[in-house]
Amino acid sequence: MKNSCHRDFDSLKLIPLSLIAWIAISGTVTAQETPVPGTAERKLGSEYGFIIFQERCTGCHGNPDVEKALSPDLLRELAPERIYAALTSGAMQVHAQGLTAEQIARVSESLSGRLMGTETKGEAATMPNRCPGNPSLRDPVSSPLWNGWGGTLGNTRFKTAAESGLAVTAIPRLQLQWAFGFDQGISSFGQPAVVAGRVFVGTDTGYVYSLDAVSGCVYWSFKPKSNVRNAINIGPVTGHGDSRYAAYFGDLKANVYAVDARTGELLWTQRVDEHYTARVTSAPALYAGKLFVPVSSWEEASARTLDYPCCSFRGSIVAMNANTGEILWKTYTIAAAPKPIKVNSKGTQLWAPAGAAVWNTPVVDAKRQAIYFGTGDAYTHPAAGTSDAIIALDLNTGGSLWTYQVHPGDAYLVGCQFENMKTENCPEEVGKDWDIPAPPILQTMTDGQDVLIVCTKPGDVLSLNPDKQGAMNWRVNVARNPSGYGGMRWGGATDRESVYFGLVGGGLVAVDLASGVTRWYALLPPEGER
Repeated sequence: MKNSCHRDFDSLKLIPLSLIAWIAISGTVTAQETPVPGTAERKLGSEYGFIIFQERCTGCHGNPDVEKALSPDLLRELAPERIYAALTSGAMQVHAQGLTAEQIARVSESLSGRLMGTETKGEAATMPNRCPGNPSLRDPVSSPLWNGWGGTLGNTRFKTAAESGLAVTAIPRLQLQWAFGFDQGISSFGQPAVVAGRVFVGTDTGYVYSLDAVSGCVYWSFKPKSNVRNAINIGPVTGHGDSRYAAYFGDLKANVYAVDARTGELLWTQRVDEHYTARVTSAPALYAGKLFVPVSSWEEASARTLDYPCCSFRGSIVAMNANTGEILWKTYTIAAAPKPIKVNSKGTQLWAPAGAAVWNTPVVDAKRQAIYFGTGDAYTHPAAGTSDAIIALDLNTGGSLWTYQVHPGDAYLVGCQFENMKTENCPEEVGKDWDIPAPPILQTMTDGQDVLIVCTKPGDVLSLNPDKQGAMNWRVNVARNPSGYGGMRWGGATDRESVYFGLVGGGLVAVDLASGVTRWYALLPPEGER
């Protein structure tokens, strides 16, 4: 896998949960029968394999001058065990020289979108805790529920005691009721949805499960084409026989699925972006028979390597017919398509503009017939005006309504911030990776005014006016870490008076919705004292 290409590739072809206490246990189950070095204890992050692949493999794979090298898209269709075997004992082992067994395993897992040893480990049919029956799914709104990422169309992540069936006074008395383990897994990735007395959750082992919320027994498993990192949304579906409700989600190969929420049978699937680095990492939003899907990417992971034709991915929102999977419209976060700009010293063609991935679930504003979402940094210089921004689109057409850029000039690739690691692929002016990582929040305050709340990695909290083209009401910084990265990552919650965020490094902060004034800050105790 060094930059000199090997031409024999034949071997490669061969939460407020009202009814339960929910815990995902990982890494504590029986080891796979044939252990692969590096998989018993995973010390490297899930993105690490992509970085190695871009640094060492894109000189061949994805290079049009190397005809026999499988494209990254075709490599991603292979099982991780097959890729691992080719790199350790097959024709490709010469190109993996210098890599540890764990690094090779990470490359194999990242490309395939599935952990080693999980191909059949997670099937519900092989589990001892199968539910004794599978009754019809009741109306989701007939009992307390938490659906999708934000629990509401506005991503408010707030339920009253009446809505949740859980009083504040009962929280200190909660006890573990059951636990469900993910065989060979590390993380469930996405927040569980609790709907109609069932728990729906995806995992990094490449399975989606439906569990009984009271007993923890398993109704069904579904194996998509890759891991599912996002929360699952349950909603009505028509046109599929007896199926009344579907579970909607995306995977790390940019496929979107609808499966029968009662049986787990596939109703439809659709790929929403052809770029081989594209993926769906946030929950789609569901409204009035339409699914609004955010599309993100791993292209920025190490596109600085001179063998990589940086950069051509653009974030997008895709609107789909929830009943059929038909794509109704697709709007890119950067309107201009990437064009060739120069050739680097390695002879690799470079492209621009690129970036502005969408890492968060859109807000659906039924009143204004709009959706709102945040974007990430740009990958190329100059940074697009829609990167690190809040974008409003017409939910019926995908047409642009307005854009508010929070952090201008943020063109960033992993590694380019270090002087000794910069290459010609790096942006001329390197930004700070200050994305809008978390979903925005639409809330009606006690005075009846609607506000759109936004948070950022460096700790900025903004209030925007959706009735005035996103005009800013106020902006404050609540970070307690002077490094500039002590802000927010995965979102907050709001009642009608305050918005609440967890901060990187520990601590919770409450900000007044009307004024932006910090109402309180609570530092979490050290881990050993919790």
